[in-house]
Amino acid sequence: MKLTAAQHEQFERDGYLFFPGLFSADETRTLTAEVPQIYSRREPFNVREKGKDAVRTNFAAHLYSAPFAKLARHPRMVEPVQELLGEALYMHQFKINGKMAFEGDVWQWHQDYGTWLNDDAMPTERAMNVAIFLDDVTDFNGPLMFIPGSHRKGVVDAKHDLTTTSYPLWTVDNDLIAQLVERAGGKGGFDAEGRFVPGGIVAPKGPAGSMILFHSCLVHASGSNLSPYNRVSVYLSLCAVSNHIRRFKRPEFIAHRDFTPIECLPDDCLLKPCPVALPWKDGVPASALQTSPDAMKLAA
Repeated sequence: MKLTAAQHEQFERDGYLFFPGLFSADETRTLTAEVPQIYSRREPFNVREKGKDAVRTNFAAHLYSAPFAKLARHPRMVEPVQELLGEALYMHQFKINGKMAFEGDVWQWHQDYGTWLNDDAMPTERAMNVAIFLDDVTDFNGPLMFIPGSHRKGVVDAKHDLTTTSYPLWTVDNDLIAQLVERAGGKGGFDAEGRFVPGGIVAPKGPAGSMILFHSCLVHASGSNLSPYNRVSVYLSLCAVSNHIRRFKRPEFIAHRDFTPIECLPDDCLLKPCPVALPWKDGVPASALQTSPDAMKLAA
């Protein structure tokens, strides 16, 4: 999937691109059908909401689920990132985030690269996320919120929040968020017809199968889901091969250590038989749970 010149300009300006309904209902159903059995597993790769049974995030499904292994190699998700970064990519992280009805908790304001830098020693921000909605995303079920243009600030100071939710995150403080929002357009307002015009915070919404691509330094968050409707999304964190992580502080199911370039499958791979490797289909190997806190020394 090729990006237009206008899309390149928009990405440089805003730090994200939104593609409503990019995947068909049939394609999306092949993925959503897998989620209940994945979430039901009592494995380290399923992180549950604090004090609840609902899954907050699932890791590495592309290593043990065939439909998600296909998605991890889908050209609509991989090729635009490869075009923007100008280099072959590997899978740094693969998540199925479950903002479940009534129970989905907040994701605090953060930059993804802040975590990848501090925890994984990723050298630069030459990595980004691609997300696909597995459910319709509305105003009410905790949509992602972006501060347009905040990626141009570069890497900002962050603190390690270990207490707010069940998943530790390197978060951005409120004063800086207020400054970034004001710089991006402030609080917004209503036009003469009473329609709200967004200011410095936007929240892309759309049907299941929609896709968002966003810069690793784009500051983003999401509120809790108090609605009766799930908001499950898949995130491919794709990194330039030359920019691979240098520290294995986190388990391999969270931050991958296989830097092999991704080879895309045919565009119709979600709807047709297509063989894919599932190295963890019989369980997570013990080596994937091992960690090393020190950064690797690069060869001269």
